[in-house]
Amino acid sequence: MPQKLKTVLDTRALQQAIFNSKNFSSIATDARGVIQIFNVGAEQMLGYLASDVVDMITPADISDPRELILRGNALSEEFGTPISPGVEALVFKAWRGIEVIYELTYIRKDESRFPALVSVTALRDADEKIIGYLLIGTDNTARKQIEAEQEQLAQRLRDQQFYTRSLFESNIDALMTTDPSGIITDVNAQMEALTGCTRDELIGAPFKGCFTDPELAEAGILRVLREKKVTNYELTARARDGRETVVSYNATTFYDRDRTLQGVFAAARDVTERKRLDVVLESARRTADKANQAKSEFLSSMSHELRSPLNAILGFAQLMDSDVPPANASQKASIGQILHAGWYLLELINEILDLAVIESGKLSLSLEPVSLAEVMPECQAIVAQQAEKRGLTFTFPDFALPHFIQGDRVRLKQVLINLLSNAIKYNRPGGSIVVSCRVIGERTRISVEDSGFGLNPEKLEQLFQPFNRLGQETTGEEGTGIGLVMSKLLVELMGGVIGVDSIVDQGSTFWFELNSAQAPSLEIGAIIEASPLPRAASASVRRTVLYVEDNAANLKLVEQLVSRRPDLRLLTAVNGSLGVELARARNPDVILMDINLPGISGIQALKILQDDRSTAHIPVLAISANAMLADVKRGMEAGFFGYLTKPIKVNEFMDALNVALEHAAAHRQGSVN
Repeated sequence: MPQKLKTVLDTRALQQAIFNSKNFSSIATDARGVIQIFNVGAEQMLGYLASDVVDMITPADISDPRELILRGNALSEEFGTPISPGVEALVFKAWRGIEVIYELTYIRKDESRFPALVSVTALRDADEKIIGYLLIGTDNTARKQIEAEQEQLAQRLRDQQFYTRSLFESNIDALMTTDPSGIITDVNAQMEALTGCTRDELIGAPFKGCFTDPELAEAGILRVLREKKVTNYELTARARDGRETVVSYNATTFYDRDRTLQGVFAAARDVTERKRLDVVLESARRTADKANQAKSEFLSSMSHELRSPLNAILGFAQLMDSDVPPANASQKASIGQILHAGWYLLELINEILDLAVIESGKLSLSLEPVSLAEVMPECQAIVAQQAEKRGLTFTFPDFALPHFIQGDRVRLKQVLINLLSNAIKYNRPGGSIVVSCRVIGERTRISVEDSGFGLNPEKLEQLFQPFNRLGQETTGEEGTGIGLVMSKLLVELMGGVIGVDSIVDQGSTFWFELNSAQAPSLEIGAIIEASPLPRAASASVRRTVLYVEDNAANLKLVEQLVSRRPDLRLLTAVNGSLGVELARARNPDVILMDINLPGISGIQALKILQDDRSTAHIPVLAISANAMLADVKRGMEAGFFGYLTKPIKVNEFMDALNVALEHAAAHRQGSVN
């Protein structure tokens, strides 16, 4: 077949496929507007067969006649010429050479109606003479539904705003808000009555001007800003007519979602109402406590309910991925999609739950010296494959000497991996990522520099806002808009700061600073000087110590301590569940237990050991960075044999270990006798 003929046939086939698409109604008419072509999409959308309409009716016959009348009148007025409310109203602009898209109501054969978007184009021959019209339409029902839902949401928002304002106005107290400098930003009607001034007169005026003692009033605002809350602060309000009223102010600071201070909220009440106010505040406190408790229970339940089915999805997908014989290429691709979506969903669940836990104030951190020389390679290994797929190059600092910072190891890795993942996702193909580390005073700054497209000042101001992806949601890159918010909150909880420097078309550098820390060290002299072997022990009788700890630096420290005791051998576990399993299997003499562990906590692991007859006798020493008196008390009440705080003091550690070993030896001796 000649190539030219083949091209013509292919083109015709393509045109035919497009014209007969089931997704669009394609209706072609002659110059009079009578339907000549009625494609498959039109048949499905309107319920007519082509044989029902071709050479019989015009598109106006399947359109809402009232709309045609309105359209004809509008066009008549616009163009200054009478236009009939039929097919002429549909094709007039196309006849004038104007491309137009109408929103029409089509009427199906069964007389049901639906909204449609219809593009009308004039069809011309080689001499530019109109030979017909082409109407291409799509069902607009879904968009209409979305618009209706959006309007409903907007109405709900207006209703909520009205409801909030109603609550503000219906309060029996005189309410007001001020900015951080003490300028009134809003008041309710009771405040107007108290001062004898209108709302417009009060807004923009200084708070202190409403009272007989302006300095005392200003001091009250400063105290609220300093202490975040003030209760029963007495002031004397002076109305415009000179009337004075002694009031008791209860005030608090309020913040936006980014925890940026917005000002002070204050409620004033006559002193005679103080007792009733106390009852109201106590009730509010109990309600808040119940709400926090309910939130914690909900988070726990949601985490379990989400992870259980996801565990099955990912588990069986991984089994299928490793089946023998292996799946074919098509099946492999499908399994890969399941795994990719599953892991991404797990990441989303983790981020949302983490954010909720932090906002509820329930997150517990274990702050201790963390080795960057250990953490950074671990993070690099996690994101290496992701970077390799995009052809990106990594540069990581070379730590000639150990460098430690004060933080929570797990959360530090979470922050660093998030910044690395963003640098990969929003980089240029074949770009670079440079990770650097430098000491600034008493802090250590870790920077992640990418060669991406950079951020303009407007987008920089929107960073660290929950669910704000700065327009990246249209690029196809997966993300939740939570990662940077989580990173900021975690860094701040670890006592640090986070920021970004960016230049458009050159790239961005995300950085965070945490306090530098001293490396855990061994004082050899202290080991020699303190803690001799228990009298009953000898090098030939080796006892077993199990250490449950997820921090590598702490593990190494204890390993070195125990290595100087020829009568001891050390077992290690990196989480509470594994620690419990090892204790049951190996029956150690003593267990050393960290509190903040991945999975179950040290206290939970202790409870499991205590409830098991085979391990209940083993003395368990807590070793934790939770060093507050309340933490120690809570640990001892939980049943720990002793409670050691980090950093470890060698003498105390060895003495406590000796006491625990002697206790274990006495128990074994008693069991033998």
